[in-house]
Amino acid sequence: MPRITLRYFAAAAEATGREEELWETTGDATLAALRTELVERYGDDMQRVIRSGSFLVDGTVRCDDGKIVGDVVDVLPAFAGG
Repeated sequence: MPRITLRYFAAAAEATGREEELWETTGDATLAALRTELVERYGDDMQRVIRSGSFLVDGTVRCDDGKIVGDVVDVLPAFAGG
């Protein structure tokens, strides 16, 4: 069972009420599964973050829904100004 550290920034931290937590998956550790679980757990505010934001897996931007190969996922909202 993978244990992945999730780190939340700005609007993502506001949506979750925390800056970090552990995600222990019972199935595949994919970004698709993470997206689904975050929306189920944190609702519409997290849905908005995910829709326009991005994920970094061990410091690398990921745009797909594939398997998470790494220990840390940063959940980032869209940032203004580039």
